[in-house]
Amino acid sequence: MVVKVVKRNGSVEEFAREKLVTSILKTGSDLCTARELAEEVERHFAGRDEVKSEEIRSKVLELLKEKDVRLYENWIVYDRAVKKRL
Repeated sequence: MVVKVVKRNGSVEEFAREKLVTSILKTGSDLCTARELAEEVERHFAGRDEVKSEEIRSKVLELLKEKDVRLYENWIVYDRAVKKRL
């Protein structure tokens, strides 16, 4: 079953692991780590029909913080600078 992602604006799209890998790579992560973390996120939400993008973001931040706090901090900086999130 394909998990649907409910975005902040209310639109819905299919979960795309590679899109998440790309986001994680922007933290400075290597490709192997980015894929590993994206797969872990995908497994975490696999039993659900839909998930909010904010839930995915929170899970990614949790995993980044566990893996390497610098990657976590880089995600936060990117969110503030590019996506204008606090």
